[in-house]
Amino acid sequence: MRRPDQQTPGTATALTTEAVLAPYLRAQAADFLRSLRLHREQSAPTDSAGRGAEEAATALRRSARRISGTLHTFKGLLDPGWADQLRAELAWLSGTLAREHDCSTRLLRLLEALHRLSGAHLPAARDGKAGGATGGSGTGTDRATLDVGAARAGALLERQLTLARTRAHSAALQALGSSRFHAVADSVALLASEVPLTTGAGAPAAETLLGPAGHARQRLLGAVAALPPGDTADVYNEAHDAHWQQIRLLLRLHRYAHEVVEGSPDPVLAGPERALDLHREASEAASAASAAARTPRIAPATAYALGVLHADQRHEVDAARCVFRETWPYAAAVAAP
Repeated sequence: MRRPDQQTPGTATALTTEAVLAPYLRAQAADFLRSLRLHREQSAPTDSAGRGAEEAATALRRSARRISGTLHTFKGLLDPGWADQLRAELAWLSGTLAREHDCSTRLLRLLEALHRLSGAHLPAARDGKAGGATGGSGTGTDRATLDVGAARAGALLERQLTLARTRAHSAALQALGSSRFHAVADSVALLASEVPLTTGAGAPAAETLLGPAGHARQRLLGAVAALPPGDTADVYNEAHDAHWQQIRLLLRLHRYAHEVVEGSPDPVLAGPERALDLHREASEAASAASAAARTPRIAPATAYALGVLHADQRHEVDAARCVFRETWPYAAAVAAP
């Protein structure tokens, strides 16, 4: 166990739990409060406020996730009622603030994919998956249909996701002005100065932190081991997406625990983590294309373009899964049991 603020490697094994866990939580709480102050400053109506507010919101979500994940992994060392309540409230806040950003990035991803597909070989659109479109052989008829439908599909997606983004923005503003949020901010402010640890906080950190951190790692390895073999998984079976999303969340918990124990993220998992982020982006973009294709009374060409777009994003899902398997450093844990 080693932290970068220790003078010599190995001295951390003699530290108490409080000397390792409390500074980490206080630092994340300070980052949360700093990001909140910046978000309020950048939310003023100026020409450059938009991007600054978005960056501050991203930093705010990042700190909230780290605090929440740490409270989850090491909850046995903290006041249980306090930890469970704050963790749930931080999860609510992070999820609420993430929706606007997700809508924006999803729309950009889908519009870029439509633009790319209009000048490339068409992937097959599965019958019944999105708009009922079939084919995708790249024939002249397919190309003409896509050219006609792509612009309409893009306009439809822009209307739907812009509306969703506007609603998410309003929900975020409402959340940030609510008494519920102020209670969360007050709890984090207290955390920045005082961490409510249990009586076992005086024990050596090596005795109390390694167990929960190891459990977080084993849960991650177990979830990866339960994946079906890559050559048998049906990328169009979107029911599998939930398992991959669970792995993404477990990897985050492992990363935060590793930061507490070692003082830095686990470097060998940077590649798999990026692959899982891409997997989530592509799977949710595919779902958005599929939902748009179910819009009543859309033209067949529009439905066809959305079907091709859905197929393209499912191919991106498959590519992300392949990258994850190729970069996963614990190869034995990838194979199905």
